[in-house]
Parts: sequence; C-alpha cells; structure tokens
Amino acid sequence: MSHAEIVTRYRAAMRHKSPDELADLYAENGLHEFPFGGLPPFKGREEVRAGYTAMWGAMVAEVSEIRAVVMHQTTDPEVVVAEHETVVTVGGQVLPVPGLLILRIRDGLIVHTRDYMDTSAIMKVRAA
Repeated sequence: MSHAEIVTRYRAAMRHKSPDELADLYAENGLHEFPFGGLPPFKGREEVRAGYTAMWGAMVAEVSEIRAVVMHQTTDPEVVVAEHETVVTVGGQVLPVPGLLILRIRDGLIVHTRDYMDTSAIMKVRAA
C-alpha cells in the first residue's frame, strides 16, 4: 500500500470514527504519540484500537468531513507529513479542527505516528 493510500484510509477511519479501520493500518508494535495532546502514547496496534475505541466512543461530536489540506513527501522514504482539517458538528455548531500527522510507514504499515491537533480547536469542541 502506498503512503497516499495509507493517508486516505487513515482519514476515512477518522471520518467513520472506526478504531478497527485505524488500528489495521498499524504494524503490530506501532507507536502513536500525541505530542501536544497531553495523552499517553498508544504502544502497539491493540493499544491504538483500544485507545481510539475509548476516545471516539466518548466523543459526542459528529465528524462530517475530513478536508485533506496537503500531503508532503520527505527526504526520508518512510516518512510522510499529512495536513488535514476535521470538520465536526457538536451542540449545533460546525467547528473545524486542524491537524497534522507525521507518519513513518514501513512495509505498508504505520510504525510511528506523531499526531498534532490544534488544542484551542479541541477546547472549543469540548466547550460546545
């Protein structure tokens, strides 16, 4: 699977709020970090699945769209940077949440993700 296909499937998992779709993109020992989110990292595919099951299960906001902003290839053939904007509806408000993913992909599976979300936008979603 190409980097672009993985990013497309990642965004689809977000849109569907599907922890299984997301976890299936990860290597068995993949690592998912939240550098600005204050959340502990998910270590391994099954922690990704369990962590997102809990997070998305508790999320009252409905994802209406994932806008692909841009995908950057890097000089490292395993690394891709994907910018997106998640549009959610909560409390009658439509709110955009910008995000950035730095993905290390090896043999068609994600081995490391650094997941950056706009924390001020997250606070607006929680307040709504």
